[in-house]
Amino acid sequence: MRPRKALLVGIWVLFLLPPAGCSEAEPQGQSDPSYISYFNLLTKGSDAKEESLQQIDRTWHGSSPAMLLEAIQFTRNSSVAESVFRILGRKSGEAIPPNRDAWLRWTWSQPYEPHPDYAAFKADLYARRDPRFREYFEHTDNAAIRLDEICWGGVRRDGIPPLDDPKMMTADEVGWLEDSNIVFGVSLNGEARCYPKRILAWHEMFKDTIGGESVCGVYCTLCGSLIIYLTEFEGQHYELGTSGFLYRSNKLMYDHETRSLWSTVTGEPVVGPLVDRGIKLERRYVVTTTWKEWRERHPQTLVLSLETGHDRDYGEGVAYSRYFASDDLMFPVPELDDRLPNKAPVLALRHDDLQLAIDTEYLRTHDVYHDELGELRFVVLTDESGACRVFESAGMEFTKWDGKSSVKSSDGATWTLTEDALVDESGHRLERIPAHRAFWFGWFAQYPETRLVK
Repeated sequence: MRPRKALLVGIWVLFLLPPAGCSEAEPQGQSDPSYISYFNLLTKGSDAKEESLQQIDRTWHGSSPAMLLEAIQFTRNSSVAESVFRILGRKSGEAIPPNRDAWLRWTWSQPYEPHPDYAAFKADLYARRDPRFREYFEHTDNAAIRLDEICWGGVRRDGIPPLDDPKMMTADEVGWLEDSNIVFGVSLNGEARCYPKRILAWHEMFKDTIGGESVCGVYCTLCGSLIIYLTEFEGQHYELGTSGFLYRSNKLMYDHETRSLWSTVTGEPVVGPLVDRGIKLERRYVVTTTWKEWRERHPQTLVLSLETGHDRDYGEGVAYSRYFASDDLMFPVPELDDRLPNKAPVLALRHDDLQLAIDTEYLRTHDVYHDELGELRFVVLTDESGACRVFESAGMEFTKWDGKSSVKSSDGATWTLTEDALVDESGHRLERIPAHRAFWFGWFAQYPETRLVK
């Protein structure tokens, strides 16, 4: 997050990289004058800046708009920014207001033609904010996403500190959670754990062991989504962290060994040495619900403790309060869709190459909802708290449920709802399907082809 925007959402200044930490060393990537010119806009005097702008004008290429827009985010010189916008307008022929976000959206709508030095440019530019950032852009030959859509979130690597093997407490020991507080509930292999949103909003990631499985819970506060991933794939454990960068306003993870960047939405590496190796972390179930509803279902649940080792105000709704209170975004995305408000929560599902978003307000009035994604047929059961659980239906038609544990099917059978499956009297199971909540704008930004039910 940029410092000025962090103030809007109440994120502590200690998350932000102080200007004193910026390095003004010469770029290491290339010595080509046209490459150096972008850095001269940040470091040289006014005459040199003007000469650099003329050099950029003469050596214009497909990545010039992105490089200029990335460079000027770090200048306080308004005249440089104005000159950049004039060049962009003249070169593009577009009458776009002198607004960086507007120009970024235009840039992302154009064919992607990265300059050979573009990755080196990003490495040099962001290494001035955190030298470790250089590692992300040193191996970009197999990048699965556009590099110009990778934006700095304004924090160091792990500047929003993940919770590693966090301290837990029993439900009986919790006196600080109100019944209506929002929590993320996870139950694996019979072990239930509860992660209050009011804590995760400050940390955005936890690494834990639940029911004998090593998991990473990734919470993208900007996009309103928590996804649970197993951290092992084909016998290899991946230790993940918060990279400090975003893709379409959705946080990117990194792994400690190779420094590859990972998508939080897909659980796959998208930039770096691990791309195209077939790695895809397996998802586990999570439900967004209230403390009252989760406690009643799981009285033996463990709860994330306030004793995180960090000094934060973990009051309900404190973190990002202004961000959540409006429909405005902190970071631009290529395109918005007005069929729902930007931050309307949707239930997000993926299967093979198909995606579906279901408005959670629609599900509140359709507490038993049937649908399909390709060959996958499923039912969504929504309780009074608004918690949504998705199960395979295998063509079975469910007619009603009591909002707790008993579900009726059209053939008269009674099914019991558990966190893992729907189970009938004979022991037949219909398995739970991983799904999560997300803000509409964030899901649409990742999957503009998604189907929407509202």
